[in-house]
Order: sequence, then structure tokens, then C-alpha cells
Amino acid sequence: MTIKIAIFDWDGTVVDSIDHIADSLHRAAEDLGFPTLEKSAYRNIIGLGMVDALKTLYPDAQDPDIESIRSAYSRYFFSKEATPQQIFPGMTELIIGLRDRGIGRAVATGKSRRGLDAAFQSSGLEKHFDISRCADETRSKPDPTMLEEILAFFELQPHEAVMIGDTTYDLEMAHRIGMPSVGVRWGVHDDERLSRFTPAALVSTVSELDKVLVTL
Repeated sequence: MTIKIAIFDWDGTVVDSIDHIADSLHRAAEDLGFPTLEKSAYRNIIGLGMVDALKTLYPDAQDPDIESIRSAYSRYFFSKEATPQQIFPGMTELIIGLRDRGIGRAVATGKSRRGLDAAFQSSGLEKHFDISRCADETRSKPDPTMLEEILAFFELQPHEAVMIGDTTYDLEMAHRIGMPSVGVRWGVHDDERLSRFTPAALVSTVSELDKVLVTL
């Protein structure tokens, strides 16, 4: 294995949280009198930073409106904590296996720092990662800044890392800096969309992901 870092998206890649995020957005919009959209619209923006996601969903909303929806979303989302049972089967073992092989582990997510820290604590996964970057402390995907910051932490180059994610936002930010990527099929975006950014592989199971990472 020549890759020295594995960088993971969080929602839809490590944990099965897509429906909870979409439902929380739907309920927040409904409470505040904003048009409620199809579930697919809410799912599609998962991976972006929350402000960028809400501006995509409601392009005519003003900043105070965005903040109101964001606050309501947070109330609904944090009413249900992530639990170990929501981690995709085999993912914890894969991450531990990377650690045991001397491969660095990182998270690059559209979540807020508050959101990721809460998910880390309730899932028990924080101890298995060396570093994480969130959309509210750097730039939202698909801008590659969070990947560049992770690379700087490890003092490595893009070709020495791999980005693993379920959305085009993950794969595009890797593509922008020449970093290999792997798309997972158990999240939000389909093969056709993921393939636009020439991932090294598209995988259907965590076991398949583990096998692909060994070949990179």
C-alpha cells in the first residue's frame, strides 16, 4: 500500500445518517414556513457546509433566514445522537486496520465542528483519527482547502493520500488537487455522478473498499 493517508467523508460514508439529516432539514423548513422540498433535494446537498447547503436549497433566502433554518435544523438533528449502531458495518474495523498498518486517518466533512465532535463522542470513533477538518473552520467542499490542511499536517503530497466519499463534492475536491479518490455506493450520489471525477474505484461494500485501499 503506497497511500500514506486515508481521508474519510463522514455522513453517508462512515455513518448512516443521511435520512436523519434530510428529515431534520425538512422539519426545520416546515417549522419556519419555507417550502418543503422533495427528500431527494435534501439528500443531494449533504456533504456541503450547512450555509452553502441551505443557500443551494433556498437561493432567495436572506442571511437571517439561513441562520433561522440552520438553528432549527440543529435542534432537530441533535435531538438524536449518533450511536455506534449507525456506523456502517465493518467501517470501524477497516479504520482500525489502517491504523495498524501505519496509515494515517483523517476526516474531511461538511459538518460543523460541533456536529462532528458530538458524532465522534457518541460513536467512539474519535480516537481512531489523527486529524479532522469541518466546513465551518475552513472552506466548504468542493473547495479542496480542508484536504490541503490535512496534507500539511502530515507533511505529504496529494498523490500520497486518498479521499473516500459518497458524493461528487468529496471526489471533486480531491480531483482539483490531483488526489486519488474512491467513491462509495452506499451514500447519496449514484455511479454516473461519481464517475465524473474519475475515482480510482467505486465500491459497494466496506470489504470491497478495504481491498481497493490495499492496491493504491
